[in-house]
Amino acid sequence: MRQERKATPDRGRSDLDEALEALDAGELREVVREVLLELDDRAHGRVVTTLIERAVRGRSGWAPAAPSGEKVDEVVAFAEAAKRVGHADPSDVDEHLSRGSAAFLGKEYAAAHRMLGALLRPIAEVEIDLGQHETVDEVLGVDTSACAAQYVVSAYMISPLEQRAQAVRAAIDETDGICYFMEPIRDMERAAVEPLPELGQFLPRWRDLVAKEAAGELRSDRDTNADRWLREVVRRMEGAEGLAKVARSSRRGDDLRAWCRSVVEAGDWKAALAAFEEAAELVADKEYARGELLDGAALAAQELGRKDLSRWLERAWRAEPSMLRLRRWLGATRGKEALRERAAEALAACPEQARRQRAFLCLLKGDFEPAAKLLAAAPGLGWSNGEHPGHLLFPLLQRLLGGEPASSLPRAVGDPRRGLDIDALELPASDSDGPRLAAPEAGDLLRQAGIVAIPSGKARAAVLAGMREAAERRVAGVAEKKRRHYYGHAAELVAACLTCDRSPEALRWVASIRTEYRRFPALRAELDRHVGSA
Repeated sequence: MRQERKATPDRGRSDLDEALEALDAGELREVVREVLLELDDRAHGRVVTTLIERAVRGRSGWAPAAPSGEKVDEVVAFAEAAKRVGHADPSDVDEHLSRGSAAFLGKEYAAAHRMLGALLRPIAEVEIDLGQHETVDEVLGVDTSACAAQYVVSAYMISPLEQRAQAVRAAIDETDGICYFMEPIRDMERAAVEPLPELGQFLPRWRDLVAKEAAGELRSDRDTNADRWLREVVRRMEGAEGLAKVARSSRRGDDLRAWCRSVVEAGDWKAALAAFEEAAELVADKEYARGELLDGAALAAQELGRKDLSRWLERAWRAEPSMLRLRRWLGATRGKEALRERAAEALAACPEQARRQRAFLCLLKGDFEPAAKLLAAAPGLGWSNGEHPGHLLFPLLQRLLGGEPASSLPRAVGDPRRGLDIDALELPASDSDGPRLAAPEAGDLLRQAGIVAIPSGKARAAVLAGMREAAERRVAGVAEKKRRHYYGHAAELVAACLTCDRSPEALRWVASIRTEYRRFPALRAELDRHVGSA
């Protein structure tokens, strides 16, 4: 598989930019022809297809020559022969699919439909084996998804209006094993080389077909193709109001999300707030989607500059508690005492199984011993679980004890590789450049609450004991299951404990671990490496 070149920072015009501008059209054509000779079959096929498509969509009006009837029959005969023997050479399939694609680009839709269909249908049904391990893209140079989209558009173009919806639906079914149509209307428009004729008359017919299909399916929370396709055509025909009707009728999370997203895309945050609030009350699966919809309401409140933002953040957390939502809600609090009071309020409402959140709330209140107990009781395996307190508490406690965190230890919060709960996709902020709800890091919240160190005495001893117990459980877990990739992490935790306490007792503790696992040379090596650096 060809490796994509990474984009480099813009530091002005490169030599390549200037060279391309210096070449005239004839010289560029010569370079392209020479470069094509250096490509392998797959890359050659894709580049040629791209060049032809770019030329067709350009301003010159050029189009590939129409295929003769003999050429079309040749492709169909090849497909039939391949079906009989059950396999075909990928390079031959590339050549014949390219002919069908060229016919499509030349607006010879009947020929394209016949050629592409003859090959795509049996390939999708695995009646023709191309030698692939999983997907046909492994062995073909032609973009089969693009060919499938062209096949569906060809079906649209050659069908009379009364039968067009059924023809498009059948073509999608026939290429189901090759291409996934998330939004068929959008996908057809992207593939087409000219505007789809009679689209306005097609849409209500398409809507009736997919609505009937959606109604005939067994209802569940699982989103089906018919559900997605119905939302697409309703949005085209009726906009947000049409999506609202669908969502209010079904009360399904995906329909409600689509409605709210469409309101946000219109830029009306006031209407978005009302939509998210209503959707959160309507959604049938309260525990799964209600918190997410209330996240959207909170974002709308933030963008409107409302003074009751904290109330919306609290509602989202209470609907579906998570560390992310907890940080958002607590971050909207001003003042040390107010933050500690809110932490106590949240702790009283926090589910027992949410051990990470409960441990963090204990820290915010200055209750170090309960937090240490939660850490000590956490299992040695399962650190990737969203509510395991280890990845959050270890670096926080290490800093509060005055230890210097090892460079490879996880950050206090926010490292997705360490199993933190990246939940609650912010629907109105799907664009990476869009607005986001503020979520201060755990360390910042601790500082705001005035928690900067753990005092000497009983609290400090309890925290050290909890960290050691958690480290021992981690070492025991990875050793028992021979999780060699995690030996280093277990050794990091032992080293972290040592940075907080260098007493003779701590050194004896480390020595006892090395002795206990003397039959695990790889684990011993990691302990030597990390404990030595500590």
